[in-house]
Amino acid sequence: MESEEDARKRAQVVEERARNISHNVRCTECGSQSIEDSQADVAILLRKLIRDEVRSGKNDKEIYKKLQEDFGESVLYTPKFDMQTAALWLSPIIFGGVAVGIWAYNRHRQKTDVHIMALNLVRGVPLTPKERETILDLVTPPPPEGATPFSWWRKWRGQ
Repeated sequence: MESEEDARKRAQVVEERARNISHNVRCTECGSQSIEDSQADVAILLRKLIRDEVRSGKNDKEIYKKLQEDFGESVLYTPKFDMQTAALWLSPIIFGGVAVGIWAYNRHRQKTDVHIMALNLVRGVPLTPKERETILDLVTPPPPEGATPFSWWRKWRGQ
């Protein structure tokens, strides 16, 4: 009875590993689905191949390497990091850095008003909050009429 239970547990482990690997392998026929989700003939054959490899005792890395050798790098959802894929891997970091830089620059510009700084220098003492608010009301131009964050979109669409 224990051997049946052990065999069942081993079969579950093999099935779990095979499913985990199958979720990370792209169907060569569908392109947008993993072979675990696809019902294409190629996907069914690849799932069987993966299960056979797992049963034969190969580890995940060896199985991924074999799939990559047989079908090319595009079969894996996670491309390796090299000079060709560096832009793909680093682009989120670069775009995030640019966004943070723009945000910090705009925030700095809002906090440092040249007119207030000039008045502070001329008077020799800082302005009171009420004086500061009055000066900012006087020197800040009013926003253009009808300008909203998406007004350019409506103009572009012709509405």
